[in-house]
Amino acid sequence: MGNRFCCSSVRRQYPPKKEGSPPPPAETWSRCSTESVTATHNFEVTGFSSLEGIGAGKFLRSGKFTVGGCEWDLHLYPDGWKEEHKSVYASVFLSLCEGETGTSGVTTKYTLTLLDQHGRVSNLTTQGSQGSLQHTFHSTTGYWGFEKFVEKPKLRQLLALTGDSFTVRCVLTVIKKGQAEDVHTAVAPLPQSNLHKHFLDMLKGGEGADVTFTVAGQSFLAHRCVLAARSPLFKAELFGKMNETLAQSIKIDGMEPSIFEALLHFIYTDSLSDDRHADDRHTEMQHLLVAADRYGVDRLMAICEGKLCRSIGVQTVATTLALAEQHHCMHLKRACLEFLSSRDVRQAVKETYGFKHLVTSCPSVILEIFDKPPPQS
Repeated sequence: MGNRFCCSSVRRQYPPKKEGSPPPPAETWSRCSTESVTATHNFEVTGFSSLEGIGAGKFLRSGKFTVGGCEWDLHLYPDGWKEEHKSVYASVFLSLCEGETGTSGVTTKYTLTLLDQHGRVSNLTTQGSQGSLQHTFHSTTGYWGFEKFVEKPKLRQLLALTGDSFTVRCVLTVIKKGQAEDVHTAVAPLPQSNLHKHFLDMLKGGEGADVTFTVAGQSFLAHRCVLAARSPLFKAELFGKMNETLAQSIKIDGMEPSIFEALLHFIYTDSLSDDRHADDRHTEMQHLLVAADRYGVDRLMAICEGKLCRSIGVQTVATTLALAEQHHCMHLKRACLEFLSSRDVRQAVKETYGFKHLVTSCPSVILEIFDKPPPQS
């Protein structure tokens, strides 16, 4: 995401002066210009307990990511950056790998935070949920971050909930030098697209709606052309042989109203609703993935699959694995199998309610996973 503000200088024109009056003073205007680029990188670390004891000063690198024309990565020190931090803290730093620094360096603002088991920013770090830094990198060997990023005892509490894994999130803004542009050559600023907002207003307002859906007794107004353009199943239902049902309300079975509402929101805006704060976000994503598969909304299905991959836990892995098997989500199935690679995790999963569902719905997976010993480390 980039923001750019144009510089320009103009002279204000005044009406003709009256005869005998003094000339008006000259008035000029100028505007400061700044350009910035922001991006987010998530660094997931699995099997953290096996990394403890590698020694202070030894670190793991994240994959490289590009922001502001430069390449960056994250350095995680499981036993701390310094010897005195070995058994107390884990350290995290941002490093500039490649890019033109120039004489003034690369100016940045960024946050380094820890995600909890629900994928939200945790307050377990020594900086709370902020972890904000400002730093100018003058060379590609420079790195800057937190020596005391998170206390090891607090990190172990999180690892017990996430199957020995955690994620460090870096939100990085690279700030570039301002520029002055001549008013005659300046390009008019382009507003951000608000097409999604107009479609959402159309959905919420119901203006021009020509089809009604009933889900568990709750009614939803929508527009046939929008639904048909976004979903092959809606297209078949609304413009195919089934279109005679349009005279009446179309009943949707096997779905909660909140999930159908989220499905409509995505169809109209191509994004998930920001105001949804369900207590069990993982379960909501499971139901939304089923709805996306049912109506052939592939992008929504991929988004749900990605979110589920990042929120797998002991209580959810069994139902998630069954879901992945039933809806042919290979990435999600692979993430579940990796989570189940630990013998201790398998034993805990067997005691959950979701495991019983997995046994009855996907017995072949049970034979494949639980009847084989875990891979040797």
